[in-house]
Amino acid sequence: MNRMLAGALLVMVAGLGACSSTPRATDAERLAFYQAHAGDPVRSFRMFGQLNGWTSLGNSAMVVWTRPSEAWLLNFTGPCQDLQFASAITISHFSSTVTARFDTVRPLGAGVGQVGRIPCRIDTIRPIDTRALNQSREELRQANSEARQDAPPAEPPAN
Repeated sequence: MNRMLAGALLVMVAGLGACSSTPRATDAERLAFYQAHAGDPVRSFRMFGQLNGWTSLGNSAMVVWTRPSEAWLLNFTGPCQDLQFASAITISHFSSTVTARFDTVRPLGAGVGQVGRIPCRIDTIRPIDTRALNQSREELRQANSEARQDAPPAEPPAN
């Protein structure tokens, strides 16, 4: 039983090590990925109720998901301080419409200073082609999986 448990732990640790060796995309790379799947700028979008999700893309842009199949790329007029550290956001909007150059995003959460925080004004709004985005993500996953399978085994550490 102990031998089986030790073997399972070894496999688990090796798996975690493989995950940590995968480089994470930079904010600029992630922004470029979303920009490649965004359409022409629009004046506004409708938002009913709460957001389905959001993704910080550094301090100049973010993606908001209004539904699982509907997303919008928001660019700001200037840097949006603490956005990458926020655990939540609020979007100012009247009725159910978010409008470029009028509405703002405010980062919220632990580690985000709220005293004197200037809201981040939305400069442009671009719809995202979520089908193409999801297809590209799946292609990247497959390519990464194939690359890991083709990679030579790691060398054992020298003593």
